[in-house]
Amino acid sequence: MATEIKTWEIINEELVEIETSMSENAKKEKEHLEKWIKTNPKILGEDILIIGEQIYTKSGPLDFLGIDNSGNMVIVELKRDKLPRESLAQAIDYASDIATWEIDRLSEICMQHHGQPLYDFISDNFVGVEVDDLLINKAQRLLLVGFSIEESLTRMIEWLSEKYDIGINAIILKYINTSSGNELLSKTAIISEEVEKAKTDKKKFKIPMSDEPGNYTTEELKELLIKYLGGNLWSAKRMKNIMLPLLQKNKKITREELKKEFVRLGEAKDETQAGQFISLISNQLGQKVKDYLRQVISYEYPNYSWEKDNFKINEEYKELLNEVLSDLNESNAN
Repeated sequence: MATEIKTWEIINEELVEIETSMSENAKKEKEHLEKWIKTNPKILGEDILIIGEQIYTKSGPLDFLGIDNSGNMVIVELKRDKLPRESLAQAIDYASDIATWEIDRLSEICMQHHGQPLYDFISDNFVGVEVDDLLINKAQRLLLVGFSIEESLTRMIEWLSEKYDIGINAIILKYINTSSGNELLSKTAIISEEVEKAKTDKKKFKIPMSDEPGNYTTEELKELLIKYLGGNLWSAKRMKNIMLPLLQKNKKITREELKKEFVRLGEAKDETQAGQFISLISNQLGQKVKDYLRQVISYEYPNYSWEKDNFKINEEYKELLNEVLSDLNESNAN
């Protein structure tokens, strides 16, 4: 049965049903509903942060892109009126594209909308969550938001959630304009939020981290470095274009020196932003699966700090790194 929320106001000790809608009160999806949700995203769920809005995907603009405290991306599709069954296919289409996005792309989106890279934004807003332990975008959640819902869509959501353990839900809102002119927004969810949270927690993944270097042959190492540094990750590009050339000129560079280089070359607007970019690079260096990076680049933790610092290229790989960067530059020139 389709979900419907009814509201009554007590006027002169009598219950009077309130029948209002956003359209009747000239409220629009983008001008009003999206603005309201941005002021307090907890209406979508206690464990969700919005990292961007009107995000371009291969299937068109997504209303909101969020992340939960397990590292799953949350695809939020809004409708000012009834949620049709077609909205499910649309959300799945968005999710299929976003599932391929790397952490750097997600972090850039967060930077554009909040002025912070994703890891810092998570740390500042999710109390008790260890960012380094999260495996970002390993799974996706679908969240449909509207003011009523087609019965067939309710049935599909419940079936996908129960039978296939998919992180999916629909939130039904009710806009209320009382007799005194107060505006209220209430909600209910098709799937219990406790049940959906339990499903989400089962999909909680962690990124294995390590300081141990790899042990690859010269040929294997060159192939891995070319593949990584020639990829589309923002951190890989910044490593290739700024960090490694600076390391080639200096026996060792500090975090502070690297910040200044980012600003000098116009890659960061100030040292604060440069520090955020370096944090992303440091995370890449620390991921267990990227041990080939640690085979070439070493670092220290001075003064028992958690931050990587005092970066240097291991002497035996300087010539190899020169070859890799030369090959990549020549490939880009062609």
